[in-house]
Amino acid sequence: MLLSDFDYELPADLIARHPAPKRSESKLLVVSSTFDDRLFSDLPQLLNNDDLLVCNDTRVIRARLRGKKES
Repeated sequence: MLLSDFDYELPADLIARHPAPKRSESKLLVVSSTFDDRLFSDLPQLLNNDDLLVCNDTRVIRARLRGKKES
């Protein structure tokens, strides 16, 4: 496996800059044997009684690392 196997084009307009106005309308990608586009508000229906939900409430600092490839 090569690192270049993970190279891909990501158009800037597909990157969310701000959260959705209604958080319940945020997109959620459900991955099992297939990929399924859902809404975050669907989460309660997707969880089973024996599932463990871990919430990460870590604060994120406003920082950016800029790099430049030598090639």
